Amino acid sequence: MTKHFFLAAVMCMALFNATDVNAQAKQGPAKKAPAKTATAKAAAKPAISAQDATEGKALLSKSDCLACHKEDTKLVGPAYLDVAKKYKATDDNIALLTTKVINGGAGNWGPVPMSPHATLAAADAKKMVQYILSLNK
Repeated sequence: MTKHFFLAAVMCMALFNATDVNAQAKQGPAKKAPAKTATAKAAAKPAISAQDATEGKALLSKSDCLACHKEDTKLVGPAYLDVAKKYKATDDNIALLTTKVINGGAGNWGPVPMSPHATLAAADAKKMVQYILSLNK
């Protein structure tokens, strides 16, 4: 008799669990955490500070970059405004372009490669890139 009682108890539990799952399915999916709002995203720290952009502009004016680039005119390389339009001012893009300035690059703007600037400090290259990307308003 104990075996029968045990089997009956197991079957009741299985039936109860199946009923409970069906009830949950009828209620719909579990509530998710609220998504971040546009206000929360807007409150995030900007990728470029005004001071970094100003320092970057000063660094560019003293560099050899102006031999190939101008702010609004394509020379050997793209205009800074065109770069700013192509790349949003995100931390990832700033890091990518800083690396390209230091290591050089080719193929993104035509067949002429950009010379590497291996002696340029990474912090200075970053400020230069931040200035360039700040031009897209």
